Amino acid sequence: MSFLTLSCIHKNEIPNVSSIENPLDVVKLVGDKLIRDTPFKYRLVLSNPGKQFNSMQTIDFTRTFGTGKPGFAYAFTQLNSNEEMEQQIELEHSDGCRIWLNGKLVYDLPGKRKAVLKAEERSVKMSFQVLLNLNKGTNNLFIESATTGNQWIVSLQPPSLKGSVTAEQGSDPAIGLASIPEINAKIVDLTNWLVLGPFDKPLKDSELAPISKGEILIGKTFQGINKQTVTWTIPKVEVLGDVIDPKEWGTNYNWNYHNGGVAWAMQLLSEATGEKKYNEYASNFCDFFLNGKDFISFQVNTLHEFNSANSPFLKTPLLDYTLAPSNPFIYRLRKEAEFQNRDLYVSFIDSMIHYARYEQIRYPGLSAYTRTTPEKYTTWTDDLFMGVPFILQASQYTTNEEERQFFLNDAAQQVMDYSKLTWDPDTNLFRHAAYSEKPELKTMFWSRGNGWAIWAVSELLSVLPENHSLYNDVLSLFRKHVEALASLQGESGLWHNVLVLPESREEVSGTAIFTLAMARGVRNGWLDKTTYRPVVMKAWEGIKTQIEPDGTIHNICYGTMCSNDVNYYLNRPYYDSDTHGVFAVIVAGIEVNNMLMEN
Repeated sequence: MSFLTLSCIHKNEIPNVSSIENPLDVVKLVGDKLIRDTPFKYRLVLSNPGKQFNSMQTIDFTRTFGTGKPGFAYAFTQLNSNEEMEQQIELEHSDGCRIWLNGKLVYDLPGKRKAVLKAEERSVKMSFQVLLNLNKGTNNLFIESATTGNQWIVSLQPPSLKGSVTAEQGSDPAIGLASIPEINAKIVDLTNWLVLGPFDKPLKDSELAPISKGEILIGKTFQGINKQTVTWTIPKVEVLGDVIDPKEWGTNYNWNYHNGGVAWAMQLLSEATGEKKYNEYASNFCDFFLNGKDFISFQVNTLHEFNSANSPFLKTPLLDYTLAPSNPFIYRLRKEAEFQNRDLYVSFIDSMIHYARYEQIRYPGLSAYTRTTPEKYTTWTDDLFMGVPFILQASQYTTNEEERQFFLNDAAQQVMDYSKLTWDPDTNLFRHAAYSEKPELKTMFWSRGNGWAIWAVSELLSVLPENHSLYNDVLSLFRKHVEALASLQGESGLWHNVLVLPESREEVSGTAIFTLAMARGVRNGWLDKTTYRPVVMKAWEGIKTQIEPDGTIHNICYGTMCSNDVNYYLNRPYYDSDTHGVFAVIVAGIEVNNMLMEN
């Protein structure tokens, strides 16, 4: 038998996806690809110092020089700007710190203090600020750091845009040592800084002045602590654990809501098919993070690599990184009475239940979860899904009756509160977000944002008793939303990324979510079967055209911030098998199958 014949037989083992009738057989292809492609391992890489000054820079003198006694050390870099500009920087440092820019002292704060870097939603909070007046071209930045013998770091960053896509964004200055000809290019790649020290007392002004102006003499020696000879060197280069072969959109095992959603979907797929391998994928996901927490903490808190792999797992105060990715953990606790490391799951979920009730910020006067990004009390429709499914699971998991009632009522009230904040009564659609202080700015009718909302509402209707005081209001909202969405479905079965704009590209993730919600509606009698079953099937057939026999899914919109600029949405990139859409497709297949089996 020829190689060509063997190849043809292999290709024909899996038929064209559009011809597969059983929805579970379709989404099993997707699940199998996830299993093949996800290693749940780290690989060692060198720390990658970005060459644009648009993120945090930390000089950890402890890692380079050690601690245990008072001392002084220095760090030098250059900022290269395309124009004269004012550059505000934020600072956090231990003990005393002085900074010179182009020979001028611009910051001087002595004293004894501990550096505290606090994670916020999309940034790190720092205590101090300094304004740098940058010249066009090369600027010399020189830092003196003192230690009392304990912590010894200096961190600096430009102010965070906090996820804003409407703020004026100029070009960031370049940072590093590339303009110093005496420094080898390999060293330039490794680090943005030179360091000097340690000393038992500050350098003399006559020594500081030329250095602060950029006169770095390689080969010059200084007398350091204990009369040891020191000279210019580089900070300790850290070796980090990183995810393996990330795509433009990330990997299947970054810590975020959509990868947590994939694990949750795989649990549901395992139940629907009876195949344990999908549940094993979900357990591997959960165990990877619980067992790796100390490693993640080491990279963030000891190596000060705040953007290292999976750092948001350390309870970044954003629903994307707290409640939403926790769904597979609490689901496993609800479904499995005994498993090896159950105590780790219980501890983790207890902390998330506390977060859900007492820590996540809410819109003033309402129950709705809200955010501080891109500005205070921005309410994102996305957060219906980021919060409601978890708190519904919490109501089913807890053995405390008061807590059970609280979370059930909270879920229902949040849905109705969002209908006051981001719902548009003229279109019966949700806007992507609402700015509390700028209500005149209108964000778009984004497909996946509407999907997050209707998915959350369908989860609520699945568990909310019909005699609940808000049940009829929630059901009415669901029906109005579905009716509006159905009227916007394209001829292909797919919906457009901006729902009301035909010139916007058709997109799979939003389509998949609408499909699963409507299929639930038909199966549970919330929707008229005659009207909406054809809508569901048309959508499902459209989704199948976007799936390859190897499980690849096309045309998934990349993660999207909120904006009142329609072009921002129209120009979002699309990727294959971005997990923002993968888990929605899996659950859509399960729900379509459930609907067909029921009917």
